[in-house]
Amino acid sequence: MASKRRVAVLYGGRADEHPISCVSAAGVLNAIDRDRFEPAPIGITRDGVWTVGGEDPRQWNLGGPELPEVLVRETSRPVLLDIAEGADGFYAGAHEDLEAASRASRPPVLGSGANGRSLEPLGHIDAVFPVLHGPFGEDGTVQGLLDMMGLPYIGCGVFASSACMDKHFTKILLRAAGIPVAPGITVDSRTLAGGESIEAAGDELVGLVREANLTYPVFVKPSRAGSSFGVTKVEHENAKDLARALFEASRHDWRVLIEQGIEAREIECAVLNPVDGEEPWTAWPGEIVLDKPADDAFYDFDSKYMDAAASHVEVPAKLDEDVLQRVRRTAARAFKAVDGRGLSRVDCFVLPDGQVLVNEINTMPGFTPISMYPKAWEATGVSYTDLITQLIEGVLQ
Repeated sequence: MASKRRVAVLYGGRADEHPISCVSAAGVLNAIDRDRFEPAPIGITRDGVWTVGGEDPRQWNLGGPELPEVLVRETSRPVLLDIAEGADGFYAGAHEDLEAASRASRPPVLGSGANGRSLEPLGHIDAVFPVLHGPFGEDGTVQGLLDMMGLPYIGCGVFASSACMDKHFTKILLRAAGIPVAPGITVDSRTLAGGESIEAAGDELVGLVREANLTYPVFVKPSRAGSSFGVTKVEHENAKDLARALFEASRHDWRVLIEQGIEAREIECAVLNPVDGEEPWTAWPGEIVLDKPADDAFYDFDSKYMDAAASHVEVPAKLDEDVLQRVRRTAARAFKAVDGRGLSRVDCFVLPDGQVLVNEINTMPGFTPISMYPKAWEATGVSYTDLITQLIEGVLQ
C-alpha cells in the first residue's frame, strides 16, 4: 500500500474568525480519511505565531463556555519555515523561542526566532489545507507564501482570494462579467468630512446615499471582513445612525460599503472545483432560516455560530427547481469570473420575481460539520469525508 500523503492543516490565525477556523479544523481533522492521509496540524495564534504541540484541536466546538483559541501551552513549539526547501521546509523550534516569535512582526521564516538553537524537521508536506478565514488566511497572503514554497494547497489562489476578500473589488469583477449585484457605494472612512471625525461624516454620508439613489434600509459594512463583523442595518435617513454605522464598520476596515437593503432571500451555493482547469460543480443551494424573527434581524455572527436556536439550515432551499438551478448557474459563473479554484461558497439574493444577484463569494467558507458548505454537499450526495478527500486529491494530481 502506498504511503500516506501528509497534509498540513493550518488553523486559527489573526482574523476575527479565529474561533470558527479552529472549529472548522476540528471538523476536518476528525473526518479526514486517515487511511489515505496523515494530517499535520499547525495552529496559528491571534498574534500570528505558527505553533505545533499545543492543545489538540479535535476536541473543539462552539458549544463550550469559551470560544476555542490557539494558545501557547507548555508543550507548544514555534514553527519556522525555510521557503527554499519547499515541502521539506517546515521546522519546529524550541519552546523558549515562542516569546521571540510572538514579538516578531514578520512571517515565520527560518531564523526569525531560533536564536541558534537546533531545529527539528517536521517532515515532508505533500499539501496544505489552510482552514483559515478572513484576513491573513483567506485574503491571498498565506496563498502567496505557499506559492513561493511550491506547495499545493486547497482553495483559491492569490488573485481570487484577495479579490473576494474585498467586497468592493468582488463587485467590480462580477459587474464586468455581467453578473448582477446589489446597488451600493464604497466610501473611504479616513477621508470623509476631510478626516475631521466619524461624527462629522454623517451629513456627507446622507448626501452620498441620496446621490446614489439608494433607498432605505441600507447596510453599512466593512469591505474586507467576514462573518458579518461590523455590519449595521440603518433603517431610515439619519446622519447620526449612518455615522455610528460607519464607525462600527471602520473598526474592521477603512474601506466601507453602503448597500441598499433588498427584499430578497439569501441563498448560499457551494461550489467545488477540486481539479484546476475542470468545470466547477455546484451543490443544491441552501438557506439559513432565522428562527428568531425581529424587525432588525439579519444573519449576524451570533445567528451563524453562537445561538443554536437563532437559525437553522435548509438544503435544498424551499424554492422552485428552476430558481434553484438559476442560482447554481449564477454561482458557477461567479466562481469562474473571479478565477476561483478548489472551493467557494457563493452567497446570492433571490428576489421575489426569481432574479438572482450575487452578494459575496467566500473562498474558504466555514468548514465545520454543521456549516452550510459541507451540509450542502451532503444533501447533494457527497459526504463530509469524501468532500475533504476530493479537495486534497485534486491538488495532488
